[in-house]
Amino acid sequence: MAEANYRELSINGLWKNNPAIVQLLGLCPLLAVTGSVVNAIGLGLATVFVLVTSNTSVSIIRNITSDTVRLPAFVMIIASAVTCIELLMQAFAYELYQILGIFLPLITTNCVILGRADGFARKNPIAPAFYDGFIMGVGFMVVLVVLGGMRELAGTGALFANMDLLFGPAAASWKVVVFSNYNDFLLAILPPGAFIFTGLLIAGKNMIDARIKARQDALREKPVKGAKRVRVTGTIS
Repeated sequence: MAEANYRELSINGLWKNNPAIVQLLGLCPLLAVTGSVVNAIGLGLATVFVLVTSNTSVSIIRNITSDTVRLPAFVMIIASAVTCIELLMQAFAYELYQILGIFLPLITTNCVILGRADGFARKNPIAPAFYDGFIMGVGFMVVLVVLGGMRELAGTGALFANMDLLFGPAAASWKVVVFSNYNDFLLAILPPGAFIFTGLLIAGKNMIDARIKARQDALREKPVKGAKRVRVTGTIS
């Protein structure tokens, strides 16, 4: 795969074709677990792991899997990767595993993962498939973390609370109180807040895209200084 295509994959995964705020896939966990940054990071890392594992595995078997068993095989691969990340979280971050609850095994049904496996990984070699899974997962996790940060800040006036659930006791002091004497704004943490802040993120991205497009159109229409088009008729001697 050409080097320029890796750049295109990066732009698509992080911005132009972001699975969360452009394709609007995986909205159930996106809305449900982003009440805090630590929850968002936990689910985001799990999603990255599953995407990378499934994309790479699907690319490896792409030439030996018939169309009749293609989708069942992909689902089995994804379910196996989800089981692995569940066992890892049970072993090393059990409290966070309990907080994420049903939304961790529901990664198996995330349309982002099956879509990338069937739409990209089965058609491309291992290296591009691995990178596509990684960059799509990172794009999804970035949206999770930004949304979690917005909701946690608006809801509690602080950031990075309970980070020890994921990173151990040393992370207990990572909490940053942005607004002291803050009265908790529960709407931001509750499900309605998830819809509100997700809508704000999508609106913000659309505004940025519109400004970029307007600037590009203006540069295209702007005449080059000193360049003139002259129509010549008749005979030049």
